Amino acid sequence: MAASPSTTRKRDPGGPELLPRSPVTGWLAVVAVMLGIFSIVTTEILPIGLLTEISAGFTISDGMAGLMMTMPGFLAAIAAPVVTVMTARIDRRLMLCVFMVLLAAANFLAAAAPDYWWVLVSRIVVGIVIGGFWSIGASLAERLVPAASVGRATAVIFSAVPLGSVLGVPAGTLFGHLAGWRAAFIAVGGFTVAVLIMLLIVTPPLPPRRTTRLRVLRGMLNTAATRRALLVTVLVVWAHFGTYTYVTPFLEQVTGVGSRLITVFLLLYGAAGILGNFLGGLLVTRHHRAAFGIAAGMIAAATLLLPVLGRGTGAAIALLIAWGVAYGAVPVCSQTWFTKASPDTSEAASVLFTASFQATISLGALTGGLVVDAGSPSSVMTLGGVTATLAVIAVGARCTRRLIWPDNA
Repeated sequence: MAASPSTTRKRDPGGPELLPRSPVTGWLAVVAVMLGIFSIVTTEILPIGLLTEISAGFTISDGMAGLMMTMPGFLAAIAAPVVTVMTARIDRRLMLCVFMVLLAAANFLAAAAPDYWWVLVSRIVVGIVIGGFWSIGASLAERLVPAASVGRATAVIFSAVPLGSVLGVPAGTLFGHLAGWRAAFIAVGGFTVAVLIMLLIVTPPLPPRRTTRLRVLRGMLNTAATRRALLVTVLVVWAHFGTYTYVTPFLEQVTGVGSRLITVFLLLYGAAGILGNFLGGLLVTRHHRAAFGIAAGMIAAATLLLPVLGRGTGAAIALLIAWGVAYGAVPVCSQTWFTKASPDTSEAASVLFTASFQATISLGALTGGLVVDAGSPSSVMTLGGVTATLAVIAVGARCTRRLIWPDNA
């Protein structure tokens, strides 16, 4: 006689025997992980909406203020492999909670910073959290819900990225404009504490199953498919964050809109990102390369056209919406490409995805800051458009040169 599902035990490879859990509890754990990533995304990109206020408060240039975006990305790129490997034998639930404690502390430190250098210290902590939490959390869906629901659970976890844009950053920006940018960081820190409590309540013990080692990561980089995923990810993310980090100065100086209207613009961008995440999720299962190419092309078009048409409010809104739809699909396209390149090492794939994504966020913000200080916000938009165009060419090369890019890669 078959054992009853309610009494059967299942063994987690590499960990102790676990009792089956309620599907509802599993989905609550998925939501908790999603909210953790939401708080991380909000914390990471909140300075974009408050860039000019923070720079004015510390009497620094917009390019110097852009270091708030550069620092987390560089640290996350280092932390993703290092922290994941160093904590490979520690329960993943415990690590998620530790990262939430650090994130809350970083937000409170930024809010209390007496000078700009303390803000940068807080951003270093944010970078460590990004690298660790993302690398672990992005691959947990298969451990929290039944196999038939893994795809939907993964989409829920990744919805945190556009939700951070549509809810977290606009809300934080609006609150910062009304109560001051320091109050915005306090609010995000409080939200992070609430997420920590939820993780403690609903997330089950998650002993490591497949220990991630540096040799596994090196082996992945030896595959052509992984290298192509890396190339396209770097180009697209570089193009996006080299420009989007400085979208507030562009809207103020070129489009000529005030701070409150900028909040509305960012809200529309974020809403479009949710749509893009949904559309990307529909396409990536069978056409992940094509979906990535389309997203790169839309980012290229939007950023190249903004300096030409962005003086008009209507055109600027339309281009930001197209941009939002495109970028909303990027994280799920990139993660899917990495995962398909190494289907047997999901956490290692998440490590490479996180490291490449975050390193390129830093490079994009840094180069964008140099361009905007030396030139103008329009110049940085043009540079981003050219970079995104190179990503389109890279994806197109795969489709037209099959001898170099095999079908199974």
